[in-house]
Amino acid sequence: MKFISLGSGSSGNCYYINTANTGIIIDLGLGIRTFKKLYKDYGLSLAEIQGILVTHNHTDHTKAIGPLSNEFHIPVYTTEAVHEGMMKNIYLSKKVHPSEKRIICHYETFEIGAFRITAFPVPHDSHGNNGYIIEAEGKTLVLITDIGHVTEEIKQAISKAEHLIVESNYDLAMLESGKYPNHLKRRIKGPYGHISNTETAELLAENLNKERIKNIWLCHLSEENNTPELARSTTKAALTEKGFNLNTQLSLISLPRRTPYGIIEV
Repeated sequence: MKFISLGSGSSGNCYYINTANTGIIIDLGLGIRTFKKLYKDYGLSLAEIQGILVTHNHTDHTKAIGPLSNEFHIPVYTTEAVHEGMMKNIYLSKKVHPSEKRIICHYETFEIGAFRITAFPVPHDSHGNNGYIIEAEGKTLVLITDIGHVTEEIKQAISKAEHLIVESNYDLAMLESGKYPNHLKRRIKGPYGHISNTETAELLAENLNKERIKNIWLCHLSEENNTPELARSTTKAALTEKGFNLNTQLSLISLPRRTPYGIIEV
């Protein structure tokens, strides 16, 4: 199984996972031209994409889903609430055609080619939001982004992960001393906003399975209120204190916001 991050942050989120026979996209918040160019630069074929998974309806995760799905007849899998949210999103000029909509439910496993996928709820200021447990070739990848607060479902998903993509959005001190207006600071820190470096670090240290975890990718870092080095060092310190060995046991990487990262064999 291979993993590529094509963008991770409020300027556009998009992840690609494939096996020998199946490719899936998770979110597509990049412009369609940017996505096609990056995809071509990797030497990948759009024909191998058999499905698009959507975490939630915000534009930085959904901008080009309609154009890509409609042009190449790619099914779009997400909850009914997220489909409805995308239809109502005034910033999405091209909507997903009804023939390509696939309704999923939390905790009900479904298949796309070689992938077995289970969605679970994630708290954010939109409706029907999804984290994903993705299984293929005997491996388990978990994606959790745009987390307002930690839930039991999130803890359980993390405990299953061999490969984990998880939000580490902001450093609290940077946010509080930064230029954002107070209402936006409250939204980010609130129970349906985002998760801080410290919260992510504690979540992982308490819930990762030492016998399973191999890769951690910190995603959706704030450009104004975080740095890749700070996000990584905060999580590294918490994991090291819990006895994880980042030199030999696992890889910990902060994903870049605006540039691709990968191809990573997992």
